[in-house]
Amino acid sequence: MINSPAWIAWVGAALVALSATRNPFYVGLILLWIALSLAFIPPAADTPPVPFSPLRFAAVVIALSALFNALTVHVGRTVLFRLPAGWLLIGGSVTLEALVYGMLNGLILSGIFAAFTLLNRVLPVRALIRLIPRAFYPVAIVISIAITFVPTTLRRFQQIKEAQAVRGHQTRSLRDWLPLLLPLLVGGLERALKLAEAMTARGFAGAGERAPHDAGTQTAIVAGLALVLAGWLLRLAWQMTAVGGAVLSAGGLVVLVTLWVVGRRVPHTSYRPEKWRKNDWLVLAGALVVIGAFLVPWPGLNRDSIFYYPYPGLTVPGFNALLGGATAGLLGPLALLKGGSAR
Repeated sequence: MINSPAWIAWVGAALVALSATRNPFYVGLILLWIALSLAFIPPAADTPPVPFSPLRFAAVVIALSALFNALTVHVGRTVLFRLPAGWLLIGGSVTLEALVYGMLNGLILSGIFAAFTLLNRVLPVRALIRLIPRAFYPVAIVISIAITFVPTTLRRFQQIKEAQAVRGHQTRSLRDWLPLLLPLLVGGLERALKLAEAMTARGFAGAGERAPHDAGTQTAIVAGLALVLAGWLLRLAWQMTAVGGAVLSAGGLVVLVTLWVVGRRVPHTSYRPEKWRKNDWLVLAGALVVIGAFLVPWPGLNRDSIFYYPYPGLTVPGFNALLGGATAGLLGPLALLKGGSAR
């Protein structure tokens, strides 16, 4: 069993690696590790299925991304064909370089979708809700109620539809939906009112349950966000990478510490607390290896191959064995797979 924060770290590492590079070699390795994890890690018992598979998503997104980029970006040496220049936005030369770059972007989006698909398979919704900071406990409660109401509403709609069908009702036009939607709306309002009365009787959002957001807390959060914005501007606008990174990290730390302090003041009961085990440390270590390899400029490590663009002409991308090997940190959950232990 892998802890929820360890899974979040794994997904974060996949997102960082996929967002940092367009090198097809590294992207292919990352997609391979995610695909192997999807293939061999069994889903949890109470996770809902995704509406469509990652393969179907990839087939559609890669094709659309390649087509859109090829028709709108008229840059590159290898011209496949030309469209009339008078055509708005798509007029001009269609190049192989633009087509390839669009395909790479589609692969990135497909990898991100596959990573979140795996997260949806292995973590139930209640585990994700528990990750919301205690300072935002009303948000967690509202999200949990909304998620609970969705399947209840769908079941209620099916019951109303079957009951109306027994009475001979048929849905031929938009007007015929009224006998279905009106009972559904009335029933939803009744359930909402009963739930509100029950939560009020139990003292939800009462004076004693509110987190004390005093002036000092608000000032600390505003100051932390200001530091984050200042660090971001220093890095991007003035190219002060080191100073900007330090200011941005300091601002993020201020916000996190403030939220943690506020959360400590909120009464909290955990019936089944998650335990941090050795397996979680291994998954976290693998995620940190991936993040460090693609974000941190280590001395002696040539990171030039991370940045690849097929413009103005296609070239064979470089490959660094250390960076390629670092992507194997995403195999952490798969390495722990023993009888479903990665769930």
